[in-house]
Formats: sequence, structure tokens, C-alpha cells
Amino acid sequence: MSGQAAATPTGTLAEAVRRALGMVIDPELGENVVDLGLIYDVVIADGGVALIQMTTTTRGCPASGYLEEAVREAARAVPAVSRVEVFMTYEPKWTPDMMNDEARRNLGLTGRRRL
Repeated sequence: MSGQAAATPTGTLAEAVRRALGMVIDPELGENVVDLGLIYDVVIADGGVALIQMTTTTRGCPASGYLEEAVREAARAVPAVSRVEVFMTYEPKWTPDMMNDEARRNLGLTGRRRL
């Protein structure tokens, strides 16, 4: 995915979308999809089209439809976003190492993230 990012008063439009996605909570883990590392990429294409690549914790995740729609709606709520396309992928496979430190602590996972 590639495209031009539009500037907003607080950064790029892609950053604004990523902040909005932080409001989407995984119903099984109780953490947001950004902190869990489920959002792989956010790109803003011409015309304010948000292209979001994401995954779920497992391929057969029962919440995948809910998460995809919640991500779409959160991104759509960002001013200057004209359309949202969500691409679900399972490559690379998600692992707990993709979570940020706060999510790992909140879920009781200790130790350092592997690089």
C-alpha cells in the first residue's frame, strides 16, 4: 500500500486515522487494536482514501467481522477521510510480541518484546 499522506494540524492524516483506531477495542482481549499490534499499515491515498491493512490474533477469530467494521467506522469518522478500505491479512502471522509494552502489561505478559 502506498500513497500520499495529507497534512492535518496535528500531523498526517494517516496519524489521525491511527489515533482514531486506538478507540477500537478487541472484545476478547479488552485492549485497542493499535496497542495489540493488529494494525499493520495505514496509508492515505489521493482524495483522502484511507487504506488500512490489519490482522486478527488468529485466522478464525470470531470477532474478525466486528473488528473490521469497527476499524472502518473509526477511520471514516476522521475529518478529511473520504472513503475507507480495510484489507485483512494473516501475513505476517500475529504474535503477542507485536503488542506494545502497555498492552503486554495490561494482559499480564511480562518480559521484554523481542525484536
